[in-house]
Amino acid sequence: MSKSVILCGVGGQGTVLASKLISYAAMAKGQEVKSAETIGMAQRGGSVTSHIRMGEEAFSPLVPKGKADVMIAFEPGEAVRNLDYLKPDGVVVVSKKAVKPVTASLSAGEYKGREMLDYLHKKVERLIVVDSQQIMAELGSSKVLNVVLLGAAVGCSEIDISMDEIRSAIKEKVPEKFHDLNMRALEAGYRLAHDDTQDI
Repeated sequence: MSKSVILCGVGGQGTVLASKLISYAAMAKGQEVKSAETIGMAQRGGSVTSHIRMGEEAFSPLVPKGKADVMIAFEPGEAVRNLDYLKPDGVVVVSKKAVKPVTASLSAGEYKGREMLDYLHKKVERLIVVDSQQIMAELGSSKVLNVVLLGAAVGCSEIDISMDEIRSAIKEKVPEKFHDLNMRALEAGYRLAHDDTQDI
């Protein structure tokens, strides 16, 4: 049995670190892991997509279309752009806050995150919307959105990684001075995944 995860966002949001934490946690428990990243036209501001495949049936690092068990989307537009990777009963964890990518800035069209969220609500049965601005304010930092989203993804119980396993990965891969903040961010996301009353 294998699990596939897609992470997508805009450069500078911590997408790659979140991908590495998932991969490390899976490898630490003895799973075979394959991963790959595609980074857009600018490291900060371009689109970033990470593919993770875990388990014996993960023969390629790239997730086939329609096969992702979970999508962790740091930005609503990126979630919509990558939605064809999600399997029919897959879970989408998405940040509510829209971030205009470089590609949208170069075009004449206006980008509205609300429309993207409305679209996701229509197309995705299992959707967790993270009010990232509120949570960042409560945590006192805007630097841990990636770990909040990761906590929510673990909380949905679809990637076969426990909170303790992710905590261990954070302790190994994140500088010690940031451990407390990241643990609080992880817990905030995990709690959100179990809050059936959340709405946009």
